[in-house]
Amino acid sequence: MRIARFVVESEPVYGVVQGDPGEEQVAVIKGDPFFQGITPTGQVHRLEDVRLVAPIIPRSKIVGIGRNYADHAKEMGNELPTEPAMFLVANTAVVGPGDPVVLPDWSDEVSYEGELCVVIGRICKDVPAEKVEDVIFGYTVGNDLTARDKQRADVQWARAKSFDTSSPLGPWIETELDPEDLSVVTRLNGTVVQDGTTADMVFGVRELVSAVSQAFTLLPGDVIMTGTPAGVGLVQEGDRVEVEIEGIGTLTNPVVRR
Repeated sequence: MRIARFVVESEPVYGVVQGDPGEEQVAVIKGDPFFQGITPTGQVHRLEDVRLVAPIIPRSKIVGIGRNYADHAKEMGNELPTEPAMFLVANTAVVGPGDPVVLPDWSDEVSYEGELCVVIGRICKDVPAEKVEDVIFGYTVGNDLTARDKQRADVQWARAKSFDTSSPLGPWIETELDPEDLSVVTRLNGTVVQDGTTADMVFGVRELVSAVSQAFTLLPGDVIMTGTPAGVGLVQEGDRVEVEIEGIGTLTNPVVRR
């Protein structure tokens, strides 16, 4: 099931996306699916008539995972971690599909990172790996844009990873997905720059959610970004970044500088 968050007139609402590509409709549901379940209202819109926004604005946190693909760790000159390398991203960094990524005027080296993202469905702590599926609401596509010059310069990564618009999410949340071997492809201006699979993650989804829940209490709507394959590179004003994950869809964002 594809759960989208969208705007028809003013206030964002949730809905279920149905139909084949090019013929999708979105059926409005009552309230917040994280707390009220999936109850259709009877209202239906053509997908092309609504504006998709970020499918979730995390209520408390985004947890990023660094160096979780061997080839990416190698290209960045890093050793593989022996346990998941975690960092926090501010929820104010989130934007949705089609929203512009605004390059900060204090960085000259911003790069893309296409990633599978896990969306938590209920409050949980110290989740055993075999119980992880019970706490996952679904999966979405993310782009963990990073100011590389500030990542190198700062003691920790808050500024490099959390600047406004640095965490696009979307286009929706897929609730029925096996995350073990999914294609992750990033295109920069139509050219493939990342072409990986989640099968190559150092720590898989079950290990990651379990480990993150040992460090933090996870709340409904929290997001875990699971790391990026090799092929990261810089973006510039005027670029267009597309991240496509098998079984979910494509997240597209233009890059601007203001």
